[in-house]
Amino acid sequence: MNVRSLCALGSLTAIARELASYKLHLMGVQEVRWDKGGTVKAGDYIFSMEMKRKSSMRYKIFVHRRIVSAVKTVQFVSHRMSYIVLRGRWCNIVL
Repeated sequence: MNVRSLCALGSLTAIARELASYKLHLMGVQEVRWDKGGTVKAGDYIFSMEMKRKSSMRYKIFVHRRIVSAVKTVQFVSHRMSYIVLRGRWCNIVL
């Protein structure tokens, strides 16, 4: 699926269903054309945490509702690199 076209009707929920079928809890997407800011719920996933660039492209992340409370921070270093810090039981997890 072309994630650049997330503004099309139903494409956000289609991606959430696809993530659920692969049992993924976390996924980052880049170069997304999405005019709305903030957080959007799509099925069991939260679609949020953007960083605006000079162009119309946004960088976002899908986080499953089960692990959204463990998210400590998300940093978008550049257009090629970003990381998320999750709170673990004994130590933090950096992805």
